[in-house]
This record gives sequence, C-alpha cells and structure tokens, in this order.
Amino acid sequence: MVLEQKIGFDKVRDRIAAKAVTEYARRKVAAEQMSRDPDEIMFRLRLTDEMRLICLFEDSFPAGGYLDTKEFLLPIQAENTSIDLPSLRALRTSLDTLRRILAFFRDCKDDLYPMLRQISASVSYDPEISRRIEAILDRNGEVRDNASPELAEIRRTLRSKEGQVSRRINAILGNAKGEGLVEADAEVVVRDGRVLIPVAAGSKKKLPGIVYDESASGKTAFVEPFEIVELGNQIRELQFDEQREIARILFVFTEFLRPYLGGLIAASEYIGEIDFIRAKALVALDMIAGMPVLSDNGEMNLRRARHPLLEASLRREKKEIVPLTLSLSREKHILLISGPNAGGKSVCLKTVGLLQYMFQWGMLIPTSEVSEMLIFDSIFIDIGDDQSLENDLSTYSSHLQNMREILTHATEHSLVLIDEFGSGTEPAAGGAIAEAVLARLDDLGAYGVITTHYTNLKLYADKSTGVVNGAMLFDGAAIKPLFQLQQGMPGNSFAFELARKMGLPADVVKDAEQRAGSEFVNIERNLRQIARSRRVLDEKLARIKSTDKTLESLTDRYQKELEDVKALKKRMLDEARAEAADIVSEANKQVERTIREIREAQAERDKTRLAREKLTKFKETLKEEKPSENDAAIERKMQKITERKERERVRKERRGEMPGQARHDGKDGKPGVTDRADKTPLQVGDKVRLKDNNMVGEVTQIAAKYISVSVGSIISKIAPGKVEKISNQQYKEQTRSTFRPVIHYDSESISRRKLEFKPTIDIRGQRLADALDIVMHFIDDATMVGVGQVKILHGKGNGVLREEIRKYLKTVPSVASFRDEAVQQGGAGITVVELDL
Repeated sequence: MVLEQKIGFDKVRDRIAAKAVTEYARRKVAAEQMSRDPDEIMFRLRLTDEMRLICLFEDSFPAGGYLDTKEFLLPIQAENTSIDLPSLRALRTSLDTLRRILAFFRDCKDDLYPMLRQISASVSYDPEISRRIEAILDRNGEVRDNASPELAEIRRTLRSKEGQVSRRINAILGNAKGEGLVEADAEVVVRDGRVLIPVAAGSKKKLPGIVYDESASGKTAFVEPFEIVELGNQIRELQFDEQREIARILFVFTEFLRPYLGGLIAASEYIGEIDFIRAKALVALDMIAGMPVLSDNGEMNLRRARHPLLEASLRREKKEIVPLTLSLSREKHILLISGPNAGGKSVCLKTVGLLQYMFQWGMLIPTSEVSEMLIFDSIFIDIGDDQSLENDLSTYSSHLQNMREILTHATEHSLVLIDEFGSGTEPAAGGAIAEAVLARLDDLGAYGVITTHYTNLKLYADKSTGVVNGAMLFDGAAIKPLFQLQQGMPGNSFAFELARKMGLPADVVKDAEQRAGSEFVNIERNLRQIARSRRVLDEKLARIKSTDKTLESLTDRYQKELEDVKALKKRMLDEARAEAADIVSEANKQVERTIREIREAQAERDKTRLAREKLTKFKETLKEEKPSENDAAIERKMQKITERKERERVRKERRGEMPGQARHDGKDGKPGVTDRADKTPLQVGDKVRLKDNNMVGEVTQIAAKYISVSVGSIISKIAPGKVEKISNQQYKEQTRSTFRPVIHYDSESISRRKLEFKPTIDIRGQRLADALDIVMHFIDDATMVGVGQVKILHGKGNGVLREEIRKYLKTVPSVASFRDEAVQQGGAGITVVELDL
C-alpha cells in the first residue's frame, strides 16, 4: 500500500511480524487494516495495552509455547485419519500453554485486564484431552511403554532380543580376535541398524556371515555374522510391530479426539490471537509506546510524540530524538510548517501520519499518555517524487494529480499531509495554486499538516481562521537546526545564513540579500512579531480561563461544605430537642406524681393549676426553633456566595457581549493608581484583598494599566481599582482561616465519603486538565476524611502527567511531602503523597 510505504508503516508491520511466533499471528499482521470504528479501535488498543502491562509486570504469563495446531487438526476431522507423533507433541505443548493462559486470567483480580478476560471467556479447556496425551507420551515426547499392554509386551521382547544380540556379537568378536581375524582394538560397528564386525579383506571368508559393506580403501570388510542376522531379523520384525501398535494407539486417540476438534480449532485461533496481541505489545515496549486518549471535542493534541523508526535509528547512533508537540482543533485544523531545509519539517509531517495510522490500526503510539487522537475516515498524503515515465507524469504533474484527488474526496473527517506544498514549478504560479488549494481545504474543514517555504502561504495562515503557522526552530548563532516545532508563528528558511555556513562567497550572499530586497526581510520579521504577540495573548487568555475555573471550583466546594455544616447543625438541634423532650416527659411524670400527692394532701387547687400552666409553657418553648448567631452567620455566608456567583455570571456575559472593549476604573478612562481604602500608592510586596471574591494575595508587579497579584499559586493581572490594601496581620489571619482544616462533627455526606473513600486513584488515560481536576478533588476528600497517605497511579509514559501532578501538589498546603512508590510496586509510575492532617 502506497500510503503505508510513504509514512513508514510497512516497516512497523515487519517489526510486529518478527515478534510473532505462530503463522496465524503473522498472517493477521499482514491482513489487519486501519479501522474507522471508534469502538473497534479502542478495543484493539486496550487489548494491546493490557498485554503490554502483562509483559512488563506478570512473570506467570506464558512467554513461549505458542504453536500452530490448526494446520494438522483440520485434516483429522475426516474419518479414518489419524494424528501423527510430532503433531501430538505440538498439541500437548499448545494445550499446556492454553491451560496456563486461561488459569492466569481466571486467577487474576476482577478489575485487571478486562478486555483480555473478555476474549478468553468463551475459550474452553478440557483436561481430559491432556490426561489422555500424558498417558501416551512421556516427558521427552516419546510413546510410553505402558501406552498399551501390547506395546509393553513388544518392547519387553525387543529389549530381550537386543540383549541377546549384544552378548552374541561380543562373543563372536572375542573369538575372531583370538583367531587373529580382526585387529586387537577392533570394535563392533552399527550401520543402518545392523551390527557388524570389521574384518581384514583377506580374512572376510573365514568369518561366517554376510559382507554388508567395505571401507573406502577396500582393506576392511564389515561382516554381519549369521547368528546375528537371524536375531536382527527378529528385532526388525518386532520394531515393525512396535510402529504398528503406536499407529493403532494414535488412531484410537484420534477417534477419541474427533468430537473435541471444534473447540480445539477455536482454541488454536485464540492462541494465535494472543500471539498477535503479544507481538504488538512487545513492539510497543521497544518503542516505549502507550495508549493515548480518544478525543471527543474535535481536538488532536500530540504531546512529546516520537517517530519510532527515526528514534530507533538515532538510538543506534547514540543520539536522542527531539519530541514533537502540536495541537489541531476544529477552529485551527491545518498546521502550516515552515523553516529551514533539513530542519525537521518532513519528519513532523511523517510523525503525525505514522502515529495516526498506527492509532487507527490498533497499535500503541510513542507519545505522552495525555495525548489526544482523532479518528479520520481517510488519510491523504502527497510526499516525495511520484514522477512516472510510463504515464508521462513530471514531478509537478504528479503533485497536481494528488491535489485533484485530495480536493475531490477530502472532507472534514479527513487528514491531509502535503510536503513542500507548491514546489516543483515557477514560484509565483506554484505559490498561487498552492494558496488556492489551501483555501479550499480550509473551507472543507479538513485537518492537515503541510510544509512549505512560500511566504504567501504564511501570510494566508496568519489571516485565516482555520490555518495556523508553525516554525521549525533554528539556532541563528550556531547556524544549525534545533528540530523543535513552535506552533503559532511562521518559520524562516534562513537561506542566507545557511549559504554562508556552506561556504558560499560572502559577496555573492550579500548580493543575494540586496536582490531579495528589504521588503522580503521585513515581511518575515513582521510575521514572526505578529505571531509572537498573538501567542502571548493566547497564553494570557488561557491563564484567565484556568483562574476562573479554579475560583468556580473553590466556590462550589465551600458552598457544599457550608450546606453540610448547616445540615449537621439542624441534625444536632433535632437530637438536642428530642433529648430535652425526653427529659421533660420524665419531669412531667414526676410533676403528675407530685400533684397527685398534693391533691391527696388536699392542697390548694389554684397553686396546682399554676404549676401545670408553667410546665406547659416550658414544653412549648422547647418546640420552638430560635435562630442562633451561627445560623445568621451561615446564612450571610451563603448569601455572599450566591451574590459572588451572580457577579461572576454577569461578568462572563459582559465579556461575551463586548469582546475587545477595554475596561477602565478611573474617571479619565485610566485605571486608578491608589487604593480607595488606603490612599497610599500600591507597591510590590503589599498585601491586598480582591473586591470581587474577598480572596487575599500579594502584589508581585505594577504596570501602567494593571497590577499582578499572587493568590496562592495563581498569578492574576487585575485593574488596581479591583483590589483594596490590607495589613500584613489581616493577610495572615485570612490565610490561616482559609486553610484551617475542618475538624468538627461529621455530616452524613462526610461520613459516607469516609466509608467510600479509597486511598488510591488511577488517572492513566485522562487528559491533563481532567487529571488535575480529579487529583484536586481526591486530595480534598483525603484531607476531609483524615487519610494521612494516598497514592496516585499516573503511569510512567514520558513523565509529563507525573510532572504536572507534582507541580500541583507543591501548591497544596495540606501536602507534607510526596515521593515515588517502591520499584517493585510501580516505581515512578505511582506518586505516594503524605498529608499533614
């Protein structure tokens, strides 16, 4: 397939086939095709990933014994056929492997390797077949003497006859030596199963027997004595009897086996399937590959991706590969890469194509575990020289033919890979055609990675909504490529710098620069400046979104905790009232007894009535629910949170309705420079409170229109009028109150969390943002329920997820320390967190 050859997947197939043991697995490697079904792709990937973990951690899983048995099982389905001895040996090995595989999945925990357990569920193993085979074969694979009574008798007689031959031949040889017919150091020789005595050619007639052979020189004859001939014939007849009995035993076994052949053939295919999956897993381990996340939002995010074939080649040369990181989305779905020659543009393109094809083929890919992949209906590629003398196609004509094919069939679910876009013809015309094709692909919504040197395409990407520039970085001082992709800015060809490095005369290079003109140089410089400014703006917007999300999460969390406290208070009051009611009831009984005694003592009725009225009033007061100061405080706090969320909603609506408008706090349209509560100017290091949410922080930078405030681990840029200056004492008190652990009574919600909380969490396969959110809530829950140590299973991969999780843990006040798990229990793939309770 042309596509596979151009992106290099044919070599990946060869590496997987080399790891396969069975012919079934090798055929499947050759026949397996790229899938477009998400469920099928994820099923293949999970099978491979589970097998990768088994190969990595499970010593009890069979590493050998994968044999093809289907080839000899199919013929013996016919009547009057029989299995042969080598096939019986192979069947025994295969059944033992099957038994060990099924036992492994049967004995492992229920939550481990679910996909492999699923495909193993329908496979059966009948121990009776193995028992019958063990009754026939010994440990060396030979037929046992006691496989049948007849065989035992034949072999007993055979051994007796062979003993007789040994004794008689030694006796005859001794006599021949005594008579001088043979040399004194002569030994008995066995040829073709016949026992012979070496005799000098001149004496061969003196030894009664049959001359069976002569030496090359003709000086020695090999004679079989007549006595031995008769015994030998008897032995050969017994050997024939032995083979006939073995054939009968195998025939009887085949008759027994025939009803089980359907299940055995299915088991053979299952072993071949396991061998196929295992071959993929072994190659994945060699590539240090993992399972990415299937994107559900139209984004492709490759994180620290590596071209597996290039990496293997560089590893042999003791060199390191430079990982690739890039992002495509529905809004920015085409990446236009530019930069110097031999700077890595084509490698980036081929890396994307190869990893995408591997992913849809069901192969783990060498990227970070937080990478996100899409599923495409088709992949188009235009790379290399496809000129054809037979079809009268030039290089550029072949490119145009490929462009026609792409524009005819590409959709928003296609991936387009084009190398050196527009090259091969006159630059002005080639650039114009390339820009028109790029515009059509942009309109179609197709995803793509395209490399080029044309400035007009870079300009189109800068003003287009669907195309984004990407630059291959270049060390201008050392005049060498860095092989790093920087997305968001166009690349420079650095043609003049490379010309100088390659030794082109300086006056020629200078003349070329003058001929190119300052306009060309300025365009390149301005493009990079615009892209750089846009990237800074995008980063600021991303930080603002992240801050908003964090604040929303904190607000929701505090509101939930206040609701829990309120519910706890109500429950405590209800219990107190119930207890008071019991006390009053008991007191009421005592009063009744007292009244009875008074009445019996003829006391005054008015006093008795007054006592009962007081008692009744007291009982009524217990039923009344009087709001306390704590209730009022809670209500005020809840009201503040509600108002804060409403302000946040209005602020977001304003931001959405009036994009790009500046917000001013001063009367003259400029932000104020002093605080309203404290008229002294703000300085770096001052402590301030944010008016919108009452959070406190420290001023880290003061600019003309904004100040930077550090709130915990988050630095936000805020208008000066949005903060108020506070004292260091107020800052310390509010900081302590913010992070003071709640150690009061447990509500029902907290009690339930304690019961359901597990001290280990698995975030493998999660996107980075989702993983951080899960860990944040996990640490909060651990702190709330009072667990001193927790474990986060994030996998090893390329270490990106582990690094980001640990960066977050450093910002959490309740985290005392963290470390890697012990090597035998997971090592760097698990972070053990100690909490300060």
